[in-house]
Amino acid sequence: MESPREMPLWRRLLPLALLAAFLALGYAFGLQRLVSLDSFLDSRAMLRETVENHTALAAAGFVALYATLVAVSFPAASLVTVAGGFLFGWLLGGVLTVVGATIGATALFLAARYAVGDFLRRRTGGALKRFAEGFRDDAFAYLLVLRLTPALPFFAVNIAPAFFDISLTTYVAATFLGIIPGSLVYAFLGSGLDESLMRAADHGVGLSSLVTPEVTIALFGLAALGLAGLVLKKTVLRRRPGQTVVKAEGL
Repeated sequence: MESPREMPLWRRLLPLALLAAFLALGYAFGLQRLVSLDSFLDSRAMLRETVENHTALAAAGFVALYATLVAVSFPAASLVTVAGGFLFGWLLGGVLTVVGATIGATALFLAARYAVGDFLRRRTGGALKRFAEGFRDDAFAYLLVLRLTPALPFFAVNIAPAFFDISLTTYVAATFLGIIPGSLVYAFLGSGLDESLMRAADHGVGLSSLVTPEVTIALFGLAALGLAGLVLKKTVLRRRPGQTVVKAEGL
């Protein structure tokens, strides 16, 4: 079987080009308006009715939509996760988000590794090369920590491991486990959205109408994830076997 490095450049870049083309088509057809907070708020009653009447089909459609948005790197992951919690409940919405995000991230990872991963690995030098070696020494732990660090862009964490020779199994497992906490927190935030909106309709938009128990718990969860990610970034990501420090900021 022909390896990627033996193929013409255009063939190696084709998967990434297709993802970019899907993203461009999405913008051309107004995806940014359809997947937006205003659009969701306007259609939330219809969406919830659809979910109640066709739960299995709606769940499959949600996973497919989420996977597609992640694969093409459309910047709406948090909003769609909140919508999932609102429509399916925090537990099922969180689970569907994790599944969809893992599928989409894996598709992007494979496209990037197929296109330019080998090329960049062979030309990596200096500190980045040492970091790549450290990443390979404990790839699962490194990627898991990256997934648990909300401060790092989701797109960057999806695509960066393709340049560090990580196995597909390790990538999928670390991605699946690492995005569970954040997905459940955002889905839980969405599960309290209806109550917040009803309070706002009855009493006007104010802090007291927006702060429900679900929102409060979700905000504490986000703060805890941010703190945990910061601690892990300052500790685990700076260590590698046999050396004292590896800086992750250049990832």
